Amino acid sequence: MARGAAPVGTPTAQTARPRIGPYELIAPLGAGGMGEVHLAKTATASLVALKVIKSEFAGDLQMRERFMAEVDHLRMVSSSRVARFEGADLRHDPPWLAVEYVPGPTLRRHVEQVGPLPANLAAMLGAVLAEGLVAIHQVSLVHRDLKPANVIMSSRGPVIIDFGLAKLTDRGEHLTQTGVGVGTLAYMPPEQLRGDRDLDGKADVYALGATLVYALTRHNIFRADTWYALTQLIIDPDAHPDISGVPASLAGIIGSMLAYDPAERPSAETVMNHLVAVINRSGEDATTVRKRLTELTYVPPEIPLPSDVDDPERDPEDPYDFDTGPTELVPTP
Repeated sequence: MARGAAPVGTPTAQTARPRIGPYELIAPLGAGGMGEVHLAKTATASLVALKVIKSEFAGDLQMRERFMAEVDHLRMVSSSRVARFEGADLRHDPPWLAVEYVPGPTLRRHVEQVGPLPANLAAMLGAVLAEGLVAIHQVSLVHRDLKPANVIMSSRGPVIIDFGLAKLTDRGEHLTQTGVGVGTLAYMPPEQLRGDRDLDGKADVYALGATLVYALTRHNIFRADTWYALTQLIIDPDAHPDISGVPASLAGIIGSMLAYDPAERPSAETVMNHLVAVINRSGEDATTVRKRLTELTYVPPEIPLPSDVDDPERDPEDPYDFDTGPTELVPTP
């Protein structure tokens, strides 16, 4: 026997971890009412975020339809601004979906812990996210749940995650009933809250505007004591979003993104170009601002993980907002 070799049949010192499909589970990343997300590892030690339907919901037809739609949507989008599709098995028990693991805190966590972003850094954040939306909209998709908790501030800049609510605009796919808005209330445009079936990319532009207001001011565009009062504000054409605290250089474009009528909102591409122009007019170049944004928002890992995992990073208190069901299901009053 060669020196140092273990005898055949000798068990390894490391305890085997549970597996789902070809993936070894490392640690939980988050959970919703109907699904769970785990940090997982391939045989070649590549890390993924593995999304799994909870066993008690695996037989639910609507849940499987939503899961299948999410897989189809992720396959269609190709952009460094969107977490990459890695694989899926819808016939497995339980069904699973693997996407690129993107280390870093969410935008929401950064703002809560560090504070609002300066004007130029918020402009770059918006431009990068708008670039991601352009790629999403080019394949006739609407994300429908863009918000600070669905933006990861990674080492390569902001990345959009969670396509659980995405919808194809050219097939009329709609997995919820008429008159029900699906999404996250604080970032939802009025047409989405009403449950309109003909949503387009302008819904995402509105959500991006609301996300930028939060990134710049740490407050939402509408505030109320109850969800009912909040829905009334959102669907009221005479109620104006609160953009107080937004710098003058960004107030015009963000105000237009939050227009009540989708037809009056700019496209994602127009938003991207406008925000880059704001940066250029300030005397800074985009490369420098992009670097400063990453240096400010990307942080080292905070939770120790097993020694065989090479420093993945995750948001410890606000885990990735992957949920196989809607973040909020709000019946229209």
